[in-house]
Amino acid sequence: MPTASPRPAPSNRIDGRIDVVVHLGFAVLIVASAVRYVMRHSPADNLWTVALALAVCALYAVTAVLVHRQQGQGMQQLWIPWTVALLAAWAALVVIAPSFAWCSFAIFFLTRTAFQGWAGYVAGGATAAATAVGLFRMSGWTDVAMLLGPLAAGALLTLIYDKIERDAALQRRLFDDVTLAQEQLAAKQREAGIAAERERVSQEIHDTVTQGLASSLLLLEAAQRSWPAETAREEVHKATDLLRRNLADTRSLVHELSAPGLETGPLPEALEHAARQYFETVSIQVTGEPRPLPPEVRHALLRVTQSAVANIKLHARADHASVTLGYLPDAVTLDVFDDGRGFDPAAVPPPSANGGYGLRAMRQRVEQLGGELSVESSPGEGTIIAAQFPLTNIADPANGLKEAL
Repeated sequence: MPTASPRPAPSNRIDGRIDVVVHLGFAVLIVASAVRYVMRHSPADNLWTVALALAVCALYAVTAVLVHRQQGQGMQQLWIPWTVALLAAWAALVVIAPSFAWCSFAIFFLTRTAFQGWAGYVAGGATAAATAVGLFRMSGWTDVAMLLGPLAAGALLTLIYDKIERDAALQRRLFDDVTLAQEQLAAKQREAGIAAERERVSQEIHDTVTQGLASSLLLLEAAQRSWPAETAREEVHKATDLLRRNLADTRSLVHELSAPGLETGPLPEALEHAARQYFETVSIQVTGEPRPLPPEVRHALLRVTQSAVANIKLHARADHASVTLGYLPDAVTLDVFDDGRGFDPAAVPPPSANGGYGLRAMRQRVEQLGGELSVESSPGEGTIIAAQFPLTNIADPANGLKEAL
């Protein structure tokens, strides 16, 4: 199963957009400053200043590329000499030609991106100081505002940048926490899904394969005891028919995990077919006004009937058994009765390799649909297994519930 590539953190995308704006701003301002300087100075003065400006542009480009590439790898050594050279060239340029002072903003952000901690403060301070000296020189060393203005702007930009960095770091931590929580939730959902699927398959196997094989074994053991009497042949014939039906159920379980006749056909007939696989003389009764039922409720009714009647065959030693399907205004009920030897429900042993899954599987199946299962029995008094399923949304056509009664 292919895994999706991790999404970049929002702060990384925002930082990338800021870097693009800063670099474009530097390009526009360096060109505008160069044009302004050339128009105001003689060609003799232009040559070396323009050459220094071109050197600053080249150093800026190299530094920006190295910072961008090496940040993701956690390496700083490669861009340090280039950034120092850029700062030196920039300081010389802005002192010689204060017209380029507007580019200080881009230089400031680039150096702060390149350096962390005290080195970033030193780099940002050097940029502000060089700009202040250049503007103060342009004023003839008389305008104190030209000296203090860049220093104050540098301090303000430092505070703003630090605030942005703290917010970005917090956002990255929150993003990492949310990503980790989502991964943990997805893992737990997968584990829960696997556990639920295992439980569902175990219920299907118990209600079909296990019960059918157990009943067939009883028939074959009875035939062995009475062989070669005619009754033995009848028992073998019954076991053969039951094994054939059990094989059909197993194939259905493998391919669809559903039972024949479950999705279509009258529900009472499906219940009768399921019950008489294990107890031939069982009677089926219907009370109330039949109406469509959700497929999952039909499925549960069928499986509870199979499991309950199989238990009658295996354990109850009953002479009579009956299944009653009842339609109430907002629920459907299923009662399975036998007149067998009964048992103490409180003394039922826990599930083991020898069995004991029937009642637990029935109860779980019913409760998964919001229903209730009760067992009434006592030694020598027979047993009643009663299940009730709520049908509060049965009339909602949006549910798409389709069933032929």
